[in-house]
Amino acid sequence: MIKTFFYLKTDKQNNEGESPIYAKIKLQGKTTTLSTGRFINKERWDFTNKLRNQLRLNSEKISRTALDSLENKIESIYFELSKNNPNTNLLDVKNTLNGKSKIVGDLDILKLFKKHNDYFKKKFEAGERSKASLQKYNRAKDLLTNYIKVKHDKTSFSITDIDNQFVYNLESYLKYESTFKSQVGISHNSVVKYFQCFKTVCKYGIKRNLINNNPFLIFDEKLVIEEAIFLTKDELERIEVKEFSTERLNRVKDIFLFSCYTGYSPVDVEKLTCNNLIKDNDDSLWIKTNRAKTKIKSNVPVLPPVKRILDKYSHLDSDRLLPKISNQKINEYLKEIADLCRINKKLTHYVARHTFATTVTLGNGVGIENVSKMMGHTRITMTQHYAKILDSNVKKDMDELSLKFV
Repeated sequence: MIKTFFYLKTDKQNNEGESPIYAKIKLQGKTTTLSTGRFINKERWDFTNKLRNQLRLNSEKISRTALDSLENKIESIYFELSKNNPNTNLLDVKNTLNGKSKIVGDLDILKLFKKHNDYFKKKFEAGERSKASLQKYNRAKDLLTNYIKVKHDKTSFSITDIDNQFVYNLESYLKYESTFKSQVGISHNSVVKYFQCFKTVCKYGIKRNLINNNPFLIFDEKLVIEEAIFLTKDELERIEVKEFSTERLNRVKDIFLFSCYTGYSPVDVEKLTCNNLIKDNDDSLWIKTNRAKTKIKSNVPVLPPVKRILDKYSHLDSDRLLPKISNQKINEYLKEIADLCRINKKLTHYVARHTFATTVTLGNGVGIENVSKMMGHTRITMTQHYAKILDSNVKKDMDELSLKFV
């Protein structure tokens, strides 16, 4: 809570021998001062207990009223600023009081997006965030730009003008009218993720005192959790034993299987080098890294199938653990692999990660806490999603229950 105290600056005096009254404003352990424009001599200041006692002189009554008014004004300014920006500081209050504050909130949303994305690009270049995340924010900005142009016939849009109608019309536009590579409309989950981008950009602006509020908070749609596609033990074995006639398919097969037995996502696999391969005190091999998306540790023991793959590519000229193939190409070639292995599922690189969580680990009795750590999940609820879809876990529990009724 903000507090205001008044004191006499006795090292200064006017022609009448009076000293100026100053205000000291305190907030969260920090202080700032400002002149009140009122004067009084030290004897009267002390005699009236800093103008707190019952006053007789008219000039002192006026000064007391002015100080009360200033204190109320400071509290009111702080209340209004902090209502929209919880990070309001003393400088914000003082500038507003002195009429020096800029108009906060009246900023073009697209300019704010550019500021955020330029900042995010620096984080990407420093290795702190992934290329995929940067592409997502750039795509979100493009979608918002198109919406403003198509539906409002503008090239800019003030954040203060974004209301509920704007937000939900934007949702409708993204879902049913936006086009990308000849495809019309965006799926529900993708729209929710783009709105998460919009909210994050506005949070960035609020933290830097560029805007006052986040107009996208009104959007409260949730992701629809879909059943993750993963390979069964039989399907996984079919891919393992299959030898393809082309080198490109064999390489993609190895990268895919590597992810099936480690749980690493495409962007994490792409960054792995020999420096990530560690041998512990028991001479057991581990792959140790941080997930590109969350920066959470994702350390995984090297299983025999992984060791065979690593040995196969140990001759690479670079220090990379596996050949470098773009995720787009991997997903393209996985369609061929699925056909050749008679797997009636849409294979993508992320199916490998789902397979690690289900068939390889949880399905073989690995504790959910350990699976969560290996996958680099920020919350165990993310891992529980995989546990829910495993009928084998239900069967195991029911088998144990059946024994009690024999």
